[in-house]
Amino acid sequence: MKLVVVSAGLSVPSSTRLLADRLAAATAERAAVDVRVIELRDLAVEIAHNFTGGFPAPALADALDAVAEADGLIVVTPVFSASYSGLFKSFFDVLGVRDEGALAGKPVLIAATGGTARHSLVLDHALRPLFAYLKAVVVPTGVYAASEDWGAEGLPERIARAAKELAELMAGLSAGRRPEQAAVPEQVAPAQAGGFTVVPFEAQLAALRK
Repeated sequence: MKLVVVSAGLSVPSSTRLLADRLAAATAERAAVDVRVIELRDLAVEIAHNFTGGFPAPALADALDAVAEADGLIVVTPVFSASYSGLFKSFFDVLGVRDEGALAGKPVLIAATGGTARHSLVLDHALRPLFAYLKAVVVPTGVYAASEDWGAEGLPERIARAAKELAELMAGLSAGRRPEQAAVPEQVAPAQAGGFTVVPFEAQLAALRK
């Protein structure tokens, strides 16, 4: 399976990249994945030129294709003004213009870094709505790392829990794409429970990917 990590860190070294690497390593411990890391810092000029010219340069086009073809994503951004960075948002804007269904049904693990724990709500107030709009399947556990979290209790556990959720979701969707199992979601009929129609989660995911 292909796991693509998108890091929007600007400095070298970067706490954003560090968190991205730890999440990728934790996921790789739980699933057989080929990991590719995309550093948006290296694509900043090409992203800007795409807005003015309308076409991605080769390196940006390759990164966009990698994201679209991935079986799962880990996305990590630094927090600026209580939200994701402009570079992070611009990359996914370019992706959405190029292929608005690129992330439909794709498992995504959201993460962010910041100087204080007060910005931790960025996960639910900014990142989760963005990827819900792009029709991605966002794993339940997001990971936020403030400066004081590095080396402290709690962060390794959150990383492990989020990685486990992403690995399981990727494995489930990958199995669903096998030829012998491709028709499984269609064969599962909605059930009636208390007057409500219950649609299996697999069928909902299959509908998103159409």
